[in-house]
Amino acid sequence: MGKFPEAEARILKNIFVCRTCKSKIRTENRRVLRGKVSCRKCSSKRLRPARKK
Repeated sequence: MGKFPEAEARILKNIFVCRTCKSKIRTENRRVLRGKVSCRKCSSKRLRPARKK
């Protein structure tokens, strides 16, 4: 199966994963770096970018 840039952008762009409960959050990089985003489930501010599979 071939990958194309539109699909990769849709799957990976602006998506972060909570390090404690592993839930996905779609937000901008700037807000995560400033610490303005927290997880909806556990209220943690520890987020990482989604991994490319």
